Amino acid sequence: MEIRRYAASDFDGVKALWEEAFPNDPPWNRAEAAIPAKLAFQPDLFFVALDGGAVIGSVMAGYDGHRGWLYSVAVRQACKRGGVGTALVREAERALRALGCEKINLQVRAANEAVVQFYRALGYAVEERISLGRRL
Repeated sequence: MEIRRYAASDFDGVKALWEEAFPNDPPWNRAEAAIPAKLAFQPDLFFVALDGGAVIGSVMAGYDGHRGWLYSVAVRQACKRGGVGTALVREAERALRALGCEKINLQVRAANEAVVQFYRALGYAVEERISLGRRL
């Protein structure tokens, strides 16, 4: 497995990965919208995991000078439990730390207990916060 920064040639692989990992995501989270937006802002914080040249995982990160965020952490179903997700999260953490980031946030759907347990095993904790959002 290789982890590296996203390249334009990875688009189709990431799109297929996200369609598998996030089948019910809204249109604004789909590859056609999210990837160009990410490439326009902090493109160096978008990583893919490859196996034999095929995309098997992704993570996007962001940093606003105060907090870091993780987004679109995805692993091909056939590759889960093989360390891909952990390696991607650790690479994003490394990149954020290099920018001076001291705290990383992420959001998980409340019903997705398996993903919550994945992040807990990596040292993340559920915080007493309410996440609010507004589409503009």
